[in-house]
Amino acid sequence: MTDATTSTALSERKVPLRDRLPVISHLRRSVGLQRTMLVLGLVITTVFVIVAVFAPLLAPYGFAQQEADGVKFGTQQAPDAMNLLGTTVGGFDVLSRVIWGAQTALLVIVCAIAFSIFLGIFLGLVGGYFGGWLDRVLVVLCDAIYAFPSLLLAIVMSIAITKGQSTLWGGILATAISITVVFVPQYFRVIRAEVVRVKAEPFVESARVIGVPTARILLRHVLRNSTRSLPVVVTLNASEALLTLAGLGFLGFGIEATAAAEWGYDLNRSVSDVTSGIWWTAIPPGVAIVLAVLGITLVGESLNDLSDPRLRTRRRAGRAPAPVTAVDPSTAPADASTTAPAGTPASTTDGSPS
Repeated sequence: MTDATTSTALSERKVPLRDRLPVISHLRRSVGLQRTMLVLGLVITTVFVIVAVFAPLLAPYGFAQQEADGVKFGTQQAPDAMNLLGTTVGGFDVLSRVIWGAQTALLVIVCAIAFSIFLGIFLGLVGGYFGGWLDRVLVVLCDAIYAFPSLLLAIVMSIAITKGQSTLWGGILATAISITVVFVPQYFRVIRAEVVRVKAEPFVESARVIGVPTARILLRHVLRNSTRSLPVVVTLNASEALLTLAGLGFLGFGIEATAAAEWGYDLNRSVSDVTSGIWWTAIPPGVAIVLAVLGITLVGESLNDLSDPRLRTRRRAGRAPAPVTAVDPSTAPADASTTAPAGTPASTTDGSPS
């Protein structure tokens, strides 16, 4: 094989970058119900992110604003032209707090996932590659963390960090750190399992033999081939982080209403309103939590199904190539020259070309 032929074959096998991106590649090979779930989850998640990022522009009022143009909002006021979704028991605009609450939720998710990925990858990389007593100690610690209820651990961490004063960044960091402690064992196990597999590959052994530094082997050879499952874990943990934040706010250990808008806190304040027939203070934040968690969960579950060959749905029969069927020799035409392809000389009975 010539060099030109080899380069052509390699260029044909090279996959474009857009087809190797986690979500894009899964979307291109999804079909049927899986594609519907993935697209629906992406749409809901995209709307959630857009609302969170552009909350200052989309919200009609501030999250703690109680008056506009010199007119004070009423408490538990029904939806009207000034307050499209009514007001809360504290005199805040419901629509504004729902929109600002998306920003708070997104900040908690980003901080929690970033902390968890950093610590989980570092511990899994070190423990899986070096092994020995360090790996055993890390495994035991991660198993011990699972013995603590995640919400109880989040409450204890929130109280210890904020000292009872839940400011915006104090509440966000407290929730993010408490979620990090719960999520680190998951990332540790995923990365450790991949590192144990990759470090036994021939290219890693070759790098050791030729004297490549250990840090370079860990970063360039082991880590780059051990993170293929992270997008699935990240999306699944993002919804759990949002639920943990809502749980802390509902139990009264979240962020105060005057410091930031938080959906769980608003649900807590609206529990007594439901029995009085005041629905507009509880339904909007509750629906926001359900939709945000649903969108992220649909994306995570779809990525999980498409990443596992055993769960991946095969393409429709209409898109599949036509099966090759055997031809019965007894039904073949008697004149072979009429069935020979164009440009190919037909064979005579003695085997020589005509």
